[in-house]
Order: sequence, then structure tokens, then C-alpha cells
Amino acid sequence: PRVAMMFAGPALKVVLATVHHGLMDLRDVLTQEAVFSAIALLAQSLHDDFAISSPRIGVLGLNPHASEEGKFGDEERRIISPAIAEAREALGPDIIIEGPLVPDVAFRQTYDAFVAMYHDQGLIPVKLIDFEESVNMTLGLPIVRTSPDHGVAYDIAGQGIARATSMQAAFDLALRLTS
Repeated sequence: PRVAMMFAGPALKVVLATVHHGLMDLRDVLTQEAVFSAIALLAQSLHDDFAISSPRIGVLGLNPHASEEGKFGDEERRIISPAIAEAREALGPDIIIEGPLVPDVAFRQTYDAFVAMYHDQGLIPVKLIDFEESVNMTLGLPIVRTSPDHGVAYDIAGQGIARATSMQAAFDLALRLTS
């Protein structure tokens, strides 16, 4: 089944087209299907889970300046733009999908959510802006799955310094999604 990793916080919602891959491996895993799937799952979640009837989704480019028309790579033309076109056709006019957006300024714009091409492209802004309250949720599963956005923090376990805010946010979101 198609699944995607989403990070949902008070200010940002971000879905990753690829998850835990090194930058050099993106050439093999960033596909039109991966981007389309991330957009489609995000649109469904925004509608079903967050009650946004006509979501506005920003899709990031991969390269600096979204490749500036091929000066810095062609992934925007070959992969991302066709995925956006496919999603627009498949999802209909009620879903606004814009991109490929210039990655280093995209998060300054107003969208209901973003699709990032790789882990750090999406997680750096989420953790900068919503670190304490962001929730990791898996889209596309037949069950609700949420967790803190930052992992288990074994490195500080037992020291009395861990904060439970992201864990509480994960519980709260799971409860809301199942009610």
C-alpha cells in the first residue's frame, strides 16, 4: 500500500516524498509515483483528518531555486512537475496544488501543507518551528498511527530532562482522529 510520513504541528504540516535515504540515493527513489503518492495521501488527510475541504498544497522543488529552468538539475521538469500535473488531474479542482516551489523560501508562503522531496528538506522547518508540538503520523494505513516527531530520545532517558509535549500532542491527535 502507499504510505507517507507526515509531520503535523500547529504551524506546519509536511509530508515527505522520500523518507530515510541519503542524498546520493535520491536519484534512485525520487520518482513521479513517489511525489504523486505523497500529494494524494496528503490531500486525503487534509480533507479527512483536518477537515480542510479545499486544501492548498505547496510542492517543493528538489534543487536550489527549483532548478531555475534546468540550470541546477532537471528533476523538477522530469519528476515533480509531471507528478503535480497528474495529481491535479486525479484529485480535481477543489485541491490547489502549486509547485515546484523554490525550497529555501517556500515555507514563508501560506499553504495548508507542503510536500518535501526528502527528509531534511521537510524536517528542518518543522523542527525549527513546531518542535515541541509536532506529531509524526503515517498516512495511508488502515489504522491511526502517531508518534512524537523526534524519536525516542534514548540519549537522555532517565536524566529527567526529556519533555513530553510532543508525546502528548501525538496522543491528542490520535484521540481526535479516532473520535
